[in-house]
Amino acid sequence: MTTATNATTAPPTTTAITGIATLVTNDPSLGEGPLGLIQDAAVVIDGDRIAWVGESSKAPATDNRVDAGGRAAIPGFVDSHSHLVFAGDRTEEFNARMSGRPYSAGGIRTTVAATRAASNNVLHANVGRYVAEARRQGTTTVEIKSGYGLTSQDEARALTIAGAHTDEVTFLGAHIVAPEFADDPAGYVDLVTGPMLDACAPHARWIDVFCERGAFDGDQARAVLTAGKERGLIPRVHANQLSYGPGVRLAVELGAASADHCTHLTEEDVDALAQGETVATLLPGAEFSTRSTYPDARRLLDAGVTVALSPDCNPGSSFTSSMPFCVALAVREMGMTPDEAVWAATAGGARALRRTDVGRVNPGARADLALLDAPSHVHLAYRPGVPLVSAVWHEGTLI
Repeated sequence: MTTATNATTAPPTTTAITGIATLVTNDPSLGEGPLGLIQDAAVVIDGDRIAWVGESSKAPATDNRVDAGGRAAIPGFVDSHSHLVFAGDRTEEFNARMSGRPYSAGGIRTTVAATRAASNNVLHANVGRYVAEARRQGTTTVEIKSGYGLTSQDEARALTIAGAHTDEVTFLGAHIVAPEFADDPAGYVDLVTGPMLDACAPHARWIDVFCERGAFDGDQARAVLTAGKERGLIPRVHANQLSYGPGVRLAVELGAASADHCTHLTEEDVDALAQGETVATLLPGAEFSTRSTYPDARRLLDAGVTVALSPDCNPGSSFTSSMPFCVALAVREMGMTPDEAVWAATAGGARALRRTDVGRVNPGARADLALLDAPSHVHLAYRPGVPLVSAVWHEGTLI
């Protein structure tokens, strides 16, 4: 008999997760209702993709098997709006605001100064920490913006760092007018749409602008977004957060993937969103952290608008990476049902990123899902603040 030595064994390539009490697929063809719910379900992962879903008793043979033990499973959360490339924090600003001072866009300058002074290593470490923090809470896709450099070199640096952590990178040179251009906002728009865009476009998929009082008006925002489109970047817009304004309608007009915040909306704004393809991304963490009025998600949903949810993780107005927290806020404060909020935090975020491979659990999708230490996805709103995510698969790997 010949005995093989130094033999290697290929790792398992297929895994069945069985014993799932309730599986949210976001595919109505697979199960009940808009969430495509399957009871007593199983999911088969092959490499980095979903290969099969169905009833647990019918799961095919696989190399490996994981018993979910009666827990619920949902698609990995899709966070379509974050500002993670920064240094420092704004604890003092938050503390003062909670003592009665309202939030304004000017506080961003504090983070700009700290971010410019930080090393690449510090910024890389910060982004990695916040992405890992989000993944522990079930987020498997994250968009990351620049916007705290506001020079051509610093914005390009931020995008390069973001690109090491995600494919969804957004150029936000038009976050605020850079301090050096305080007396020349037109000159700053020229910089953003010229040399800065030249330096940043190769590193980004998206272009964004903060269309708001204290930041950029409608004409300036149009110039920034149009220049970005001409360079092949897809628009997104910070719109109507602090006041009524042109941001939402500009987003729809220019075919933006999303209008984000959408706190102060006229009937014309809602109608525009309902008739277009632009997703309304709601960011309740910002309202929570600034004691502001929450967006009216019910009004948008009843009008037929596609809604996404995101934590808007940033150091000034929403320093949280927790999608479960935002799901609970959306249900409690914004008129959403638990089903609607979970859809918005998964499939809605995917729509806002124009992705069809994430935000769902069905054959062919990327194998991103979260296991909840609860029998139903409803517990995300029912048990606010409780760390329910017990396991996360990202691209087929248990992390």
